[in-house]
Amino acid sequence: MTELPSLPNLGPVLVKELHRIHIRTAEELRAMGSEQAFLAMKVNDPSACLCKFYALEGAVRGIRWHALSPERKKELKNFLENHK
Repeated sequence: MTELPSLPNLGPVLVKELHRIHIRTAEELRAMGSEQAFLAMKVNDPSACLCKFYALEGAVRGIRWHALSPERKKELKNFLENHK
């Protein structure tokens, strides 16, 4: 099992938020996917922002969120707008 803090973009605050939704390992995060993890996090924190969503996607992919392609960022933004 891979610990969450070993993934890019996941600092102590985001790790704690993931623990609240019962995600404890990198494998669990990857299995759930960034979209479902973010929606679950928004239940506890309706103010969760797009940057947090990008951070989760980057963690799932193993890259810094800044390296996400513009196309993927647009997909994530559209997903978020459709799930308000």
